[in-house]
Amino acid sequence: MIKRICLVLCIVFFQSQAQDKSKASYTLDVNNFYGTILKHNPDISHLITGHPSGVILSFQKKTFGDEEWQRLYNKPDYGISFIYNDLDNRYLGEHYSIYTHYNFYFLKRHLMLRLGQGIAYVTKPYDEDSNFRNIAHGSHLTSATYFLLNFKKENILKGLGIQTGLGLVHYSNGNAKAPNKSTNTLFFNAGVTYDLDQDNPEYIEKEKGLVKGSEPLGYGFLFRSGVNESDVVGSGQFPFYTLGAFIDKRLNKKSALQLGTELFLSKALKRFIDFRATGAFNDGTTGDEDAKRVGLYLGHELRVSKVSLLTQYGYYIYYPYDFEGQTYVRAGLRYYFTKNILGEFTVRAHAAKAEAMEFTIGYRL
Repeated sequence: MIKRICLVLCIVFFQSQAQDKSKASYTLDVNNFYGTILKHNPDISHLITGHPSGVILSFQKKTFGDEEWQRLYNKPDYGISFIYNDLDNRYLGEHYSIYTHYNFYFLKRHLMLRLGQGIAYVTKPYDEDSNFRNIAHGSHLTSATYFLLNFKKENILKGLGIQTGLGLVHYSNGNAKAPNKSTNTLFFNAGVTYDLDQDNPEYIEKEKGLVKGSEPLGYGFLFRSGVNESDVVGSGQFPFYTLGAFIDKRLNKKSALQLGTELFLSKALKRFIDFRATGAFNDGTTGDEDAKRVGLYLGHELRVSKVSLLTQYGYYIYYPYDFEGQTYVRAGLRYYFTKNILGEFTVRAHAAKAEAMEFTIGYRL
């Protein structure tokens, strides 16, 4: 599964490089950060004992509007970044993570929003003998997401600039292995930037009406899979399968709305039902309950070239066994290999509780 995440990240980054044929102009930045772990779940209270700190190193390529998608998004940067994070807790240890990211600009390019998705290595994951208190991270490898909202001033002196602001980094293995309460670190950061090529071309302005481009309804089919484990530690990792169909309406060159339905087949949920039935929990579980679920969802797709950011809200219309709640959310990335063939990496969750990391292949008519 982790190899698949790495493959998705490499495809997104190198395909972006291949698409951008404009003059190369690169920047570096180094940021120190200091923050606190948010108590999104009371179960992790014993893990919030200090103030996480670390460093963010990033390398990115500028765009100047040579391609349409660059002008649509005010000439963003894209690149790779590395984060070292000491969570300042004896049970959580340190995290080392690598990401692909985009920098989006506002307010005459003084305000930067960075979105990064990657993979992290956890030095002290849960261990039933030596580290049973770390219920946040059940595996050495986990997915990682981070955001920065920074004031940025470039090229103040011979390519050097500054940036400062707030950030958030999230670590979760999507319940691929229990336990997985996850952590969210909110932090303040400050650092320096360096422009490797100070002789940059002029930015090409976005022409009026560029975002227009609605399309008729589209139709598609999806197959999602992966492995996950229930919250019962040691219950085992099992594959799951999801079959789906959707219709979408592209409103313009940036946004599309989606309506879909899907059938969930989860062996981990079936194992959990058997566990509840034989464990004398007296909750009415008999073991004969159907582990299948059927969902209906409404979603939004934000397209950036061949990459899309997906957000979806769903409701189980067939829900024979009460597990984590009848509503769910999904967020992640979609990549268009061709006009019709697509792939996705997403996380499906119930409120703040992830159930699965999903790897998807699909076809859109």
